[in-house]
Amino acid sequence: MARNVLGGELADCSHDPITGFYRDGCCETGPDDNGVHTVCARVTAEFLEFSAARGNDLTRPNANFPGLLPGDRWCLCASRWKEALDGGVAPPVVLEASHARSLEWIDLADLRAHAVAE
Repeated sequence: MARNVLGGELADCSHDPITGFYRDGCCETGPDDNGVHTVCARVTAEFLEFSAARGNDLTRPNANFPGLLPGDRWCLCASRWKEALDGGVAPPVVLEASHARSLEWIDLADLRAHAVAE
């Protein structure tokens, strides 16, 4: 059973849009997830602009991806969320749906400071 950053069972992040490296709605990770998509975030316009400026435009739809809008929940790469934190644009996170592996990149105190109740 996957664990969240609080030590409990990992909750789903989003099924609309469907998220997760494995597109199962969960921020589960594994050895083939090189990006470590483990932080369940409620994306903001500022974060989406920040990500696009770094070459990952999450607002652009493609065949298997609807594109994100502010307010959508999405499993972000732990390193990108940390980069956004350092840049002052970290989006809110859902702790119960963020995988424990996130703690390899991000301090729990920083995640708690950006937590939203869901």
